[in-house]
Amino acid sequence: MPWKEISVMDERMKFIGRLLSGEKMAPLCNEFGISRTTGHKIWNRYQESGCRAIQNRSRVPHSHPNRTPFEVEQLVVRLKKEKSCWGAPKIRELVLRRYPDIQPPAISTVHCILDRHGLVNAKKNRRKKFTSIAGYLSTPKQPNDLWCTDFKGQFKMKDRVYCFPLTITDFISRYLISCEALSSTEENPCYAVFEQTFKEYGIPEAIRSDNGVPFASGNSLWGMTKLSVWWVRLRIKIERIQPGHPQENGRHERMHRTLKLAATQPPGMNQLQQQEKFYTFSDEYNFERPHQALEMKCPGDVYEKSSRQYKGLTDITYPGFDKTLLISNCGRICIKKMKIHISKAFANQPVGLLEADDHIWEVWFMDYHLGYFDEYSMKFAPKEDPFGIKLDKVI
Repeated sequence: MPWKEISVMDERMKFIGRLLSGEKMAPLCNEFGISRTTGHKIWNRYQESGCRAIQNRSRVPHSHPNRTPFEVEQLVVRLKKEKSCWGAPKIRELVLRRYPDIQPPAISTVHCILDRHGLVNAKKNRRKKFTSIAGYLSTPKQPNDLWCTDFKGQFKMKDRVYCFPLTITDFISRYLISCEALSSTEENPCYAVFEQTFKEYGIPEAIRSDNGVPFASGNSLWGMTKLSVWWVRLRIKIERIQPGHPQENGRHERMHRTLKLAATQPPGMNQLQQQEKFYTFSDEYNFERPHQALEMKCPGDVYEKSSRQYKGLTDITYPGFDKTLLISNCGRICIKKMKIHISKAFANQPVGLLEADDHIWEVWFMDYHLGYFDEYSMKFAPKEDPFGIKLDKVI
């Protein structure tokens, strides 16, 4: 025989029915196993509302004193749709800036509002945290101590032509100094980008990059390229991250993720339109988008131009040296009918020679001791790391 199911409403009906038949409240409550307070509450509700009192009532409060006003909630939703790539902290900061008379909700409340309206993307499993700065890399203290540069991954524009965005940021302020849509990763277009950047913002103390072209080359001594040699001539220190360790340039890579979402999806019709999208993104990133690591300031509020002005390359002289020679286009120095190969990266650069011993010569480039060569073997023996790039870590 199956069990007989009895609902709470059925029990309340029986309880009220027996009260209506004249039974006393106290013994009836004792029989049903409820307190007299509960019994009187059921009876009073029945007298007020009739049979509707038997139904379960919602326990939701009639009013929410701390509930976000409807207008503010709609404002949060509208700003999120306007800045679709921004999270709850930045949306709250935007409310505070645009509408200072409104009391902004907490960050967690903003997140709940966005989640309730389906405006929060489900997060993937978080990766294990890592140390973003390797021990052999510098630790800058102020703007222009270190710039970071890289090519964001290439993508096709709507005209089916690939775009290679070259980006430059300041490490401390996160300021996006330059974002140029180039047609390749060749050196020549990069010269113009960096030269224009140096003219406008000055020269940094150091530049950090990966080990790809045109910043480095695996086929050249010390991984040097003509671009990096140019930086050395401008008294810029070169830093390179380890191959396969993009987290060592993590701040720059994080900017690339924001750039991809905001300026490449969808891409521009052509290179001109894509560059216009990059300009728009740079203005927003530098002057509108608050950054949590900057205490919700914008990068433009923190960054200042470098005091080291760009005035082009100065002449290199080697007073006190035995000889001054110009490296040829093929990367050689010619002395006493000998051709000593150095590196094509130093083509057309003057080097100084010092006779260290009989028929043994030191080769110097500016203040950097490149290595030795002897007249008998006519071979160049390079020093391990004259530019302090930590090649044991990089190459």
